[in-house]
This record gives sequence, C-alpha cells and structure tokens, in this order.
Amino acid sequence: MKNYKYTFQAIGLSIVLSLVSCTNLDEEVFSDIPLDKFFRTEKDVLMNAGRAYTKLQPYPEEFSLWTLNEMASDEMVAPGRDDGFVWDNGRWNEMHTHRISPTNKILTLAWEFVFEGISACNEVIYETEQTEITFPEKERIVSEIKILRAFFYYWGLDNWGNIPFTNDFADKKLPEQKGRKFMFDYIEKDILDNMDKLQSQPGPSYYGRVTQGMAYTLLAKLYLNAQEWIGEDKFQKSIDACDKVIAINSYKIEDDYFANFKVQNQGSLENIFVIPMNSIFTKDHLYWYTLTLNDASRATFGFKGQMWDEFIVEPGYLDKFAENDLRKKSFLFGQQKDKNGSDIVIDGVPFIYTTTVDNYMARKKWEGARCAKYEYQNGLEYYVTDMENDFVLFRYADVLYTKLEALWRLGRAGEMLNDADLQKIRTRAGIQPLQASDLTAAEFLNELGREFAWEGHRRQDQIRFGVWGNPWWNKPASGPNAKLFPIPQSVLATNSNLVQNPLD
Repeated sequence: MKNYKYTFQAIGLSIVLSLVSCTNLDEEVFSDIPLDKFFRTEKDVLMNAGRAYTKLQPYPEEFSLWTLNEMASDEMVAPGRDDGFVWDNGRWNEMHTHRISPTNKILTLAWEFVFEGISACNEVIYETEQTEITFPEKERIVSEIKILRAFFYYWGLDNWGNIPFTNDFADKKLPEQKGRKFMFDYIEKDILDNMDKLQSQPGPSYYGRVTQGMAYTLLAKLYLNAQEWIGEDKFQKSIDACDKVIAINSYKIEDDYFANFKVQNQGSLENIFVIPMNSIFTKDHLYWYTLTLNDASRATFGFKGQMWDEFIVEPGYLDKFAENDLRKKSFLFGQQKDKNGSDIVIDGVPFIYTTTVDNYMARKKWEGARCAKYEYQNGLEYYVTDMENDFVLFRYADVLYTKLEALWRLGRAGEMLNDADLQKIRTRAGIQPLQASDLTAAEFLNELGREFAWEGHRRQDQIRFGVWGNPWWNKPASGPNAKLFPIPQSVLATNSNLVQNPLD
C-alpha cells in the first residue's frame, strides 16, 4: 500500500488505530455511540466501511485460509524438520494427508477469517443503510460491501459447503445452516443485484476496492465451479461473465509475469483485486520470507532476524514446469547466490536448496524448494518491516483461463486458442502458446498449477478436475468427504443449529 493508495482499507486502519490509541477513559466507547452521533459526515461513513475491507488482510498469514488451502493441496507442504521443529503436534500433517481434526488450529482460524469477514460486512451494511447521511457514493458503498460479503460467503461455500447464514446484523439469533444450493443462489443474486452500482473502470481511487471487474470475476468463478458444487452446468454463464470483464477493456496481460508480484505492484494492469499491504499499517500479515526461507537466504536478500523455515514446495511439483518456463523462477532451488551474485558457501558446504526431501518426518535445513514469487525487499524483519507487495486475489490471467476452461468443458476451446492475450500468458513465460493437443485434463490442470502456484487456487482446481482424492507425495488416497473441511469443534459447541460435515 503506497502513498497514493488512500483506499477504504487504509481509511479503516486509521480509524482502528485512532480508537486503539485513545487513552481518555471519559470518551464514549465506539460500540455505545448512537449512529446519529457517530456518522456526522460522508467521511465518517467512508471510514466505517473500511473496517470490512481490513478483514481481508489476514488471508496470507501462517494460520489462515490461504494456508489451509495450500497445505491441503499438492503444491505446498511443511514436513517435520530434523531438529524437531515445524511438526506443531501434527497440525500441518493433518492438512497434508486430508485427515483434518475439527480441533485443528489452522482450520479454526481459517473459519474465523471467513465468518468474521461476513460479520463485519453485515455490520457495515446495516450502519451505512441506517444513517440518514446522504451523498452520491452511499449506494455504491453498500453494493461494494454486499459483494465483498458475497466473496467471503464464496470462500465459505467452497471450503465447508453447508454453512451458517445471516445477512442481518440486527438479528442476534444463532444463524441457521444453509445448503450449498441456497448459498450459491444467494451469492449469485447478491452479485447480480449490486453489479450495476459498482465502479466500472478501475483506477487509483478504487484500488483494493470492489469494482465491476472484481464482481464479474467472482461471478465467473462461481459459475465455473457450479457443476462441482451444486451439480448444475453453468459454463456458458461463466463465459459470459468473463466476457464482461474483457469488455471493460482496462485489464491486460503484463509483459513481465513478475510485475504482478513486485514490491511496487500497484501499477499492474493485470491485477483486478488485491489486498493492499504496508509494512506499518498491515504489520504481521504478509511475511512469506520468514515462513519459507532458511536463515542462509539472508545473504541473498539482506533479511534481518531469524527465518522460520517452514513452508516448502512439495517435492515433485516443479516437475510440472518446463526447464525454460520463466514462471519456475517463482521458486528458489539449486545453488544459492549472495547479493553480489557469488555462490553462497557456509562452513565449506555449498548452500543448495534441493527439490527433494528424503525424510518427511526429518527434513534437513536446505531440503525443499522455497517460494520467491513475491519480490522480497531488502531489510525485511518479522514484525518490524513486513512485505509491502499487495497480495493478489484476482488477476486477468485468471479470467482468461476461466473462460478457456469453460469453453473446453463445452467442447469449444478452439474458439479462444488464437486470442492474443491468452497466448501471451504462455509466451511471456518463454514457452509456446497452448494448442488444442495440450488441452487434456491433466495438462490443463498442470498449466493452472504453473500460472497460479501459491496463489490460493490449487485446492479448488484439483477438486474441479477430479484428482483431489488421488495420492501424491507422502499423501495417501482420500475419500470424497475430504473435499470439504470439517466445521471447527469450537463452532459446533456454540451453535446448536450446525451439523458437522461427514468425516473420513
């Protein structure tokens, strides 16, 4: 989040900070302030709306939804180390092997991330609609937050299936559990009902906010997964939603794949919806450098402090990439170099990240490829200076591949194969454009894995392509119940309306 990004998320942070720093005990508590006193100006309403956007910020943390999805997929793993660390009472192993306990800490925090986001959206919608203040942007703000809420519900629908539902902040009853069809239809309707009120063209003042491009992308992905989620073919609707994003004519495939993930990635015309990050205002949210790298990588990147050395690329995953595929540079493997380009040698031993792990329960310190997809700035130190790359949730490449997949599933992929932007996704990576002969299920899934590695897509893609139950590195075969995560035990204990998902 750079200086010009005066977005709702930044505004929301400023109000939270001002409230936390308040030391006058005679001042009114926020929760006790009547709306007609708290909302005095348009700026007050805008600041309040920012609180819903800030709920996105924990997404890429060590214990959150992104981690739960990635660790359960075939592209990321956290084996036990030979020094006894990382195992964490088996919580990572539960995700990796699809044997997740309802008491798993990451599972619980992922659930809280989703449903705290929904609750915040409900509150902001209620408060914004209740205030008598009127201004041109008011209706648009409500529509933005309704679609942001639809996004959180989309995550809930995807990961847990039958979920508690409420859209009324004033209703204090325990929410009832709704089935996937109800939730699918609700999400679809909320998007369609609010789409026309959104900002149509992206721009600096709408950076990190819900726009029509974001909403149509969300709708396209909802429709793409309809066959899996509710047993209905909505592939043509997915194509139509993608065409709406394309027709906006403001997004493009960047010449440089890594421009989307640089520290200063706010200029990317490919990124449709991001979570703005700042080393001060979003501290302790994006710290992948310490999650994945070994201390020895400080010589490469100038990091400070100790690296946690937890998350690695699952062995075998890099085999999906051709040697000349530039996207493979998202990961560190082989002989590592210092900032001057010289080989790093420690105590006479070359510092080499291997792509293999000999023992799942006792990984050696340099075993496993590491992630470097998001550019690491110099001088990073956990909880002092965290990453400032804005975290990408939707980008234009996803729209084009979503459209291609929907066409492919309808037997019409040839209609798009000559699209210049589609071809560029591959040519900028230094490889040939997709041909009709490439579009087997296995190769299509592999291509999605190459393009969107570690972006939070993989679990959903593997389920849609029917391989989620297959065995892979150190993971046994899993049954169909593993497509949904358990509802956390702590949640079941507080809401008698909920029924646990079937467990393997």
